[in-house]
Amino acid sequence: MKQGTMDLPLPSPCINVCQMNARTGLCEGCQRTIAEIVAWGSASDDDKRRIWREIDQRRAIQ
Repeated sequence: MKQGTMDLPLPSPCINVCQMNARTGLCEGCQRTIAEIVAWGSASDDDKRRIWREIDQRRAIQ
């Protein structure tokens, strides 16, 4: 998630490439775990921001 966008509605990280990687346990498209994907719809904005931070960290180390 880009810096300076904290006041905007939080978009889903889903990019419609829904394939789980058996080795990492992450979706190949959005880099979320199954638990994060399931929880997204009812997650608070704080939880969504935390998930976005984790996605950004995951992408940085790939």
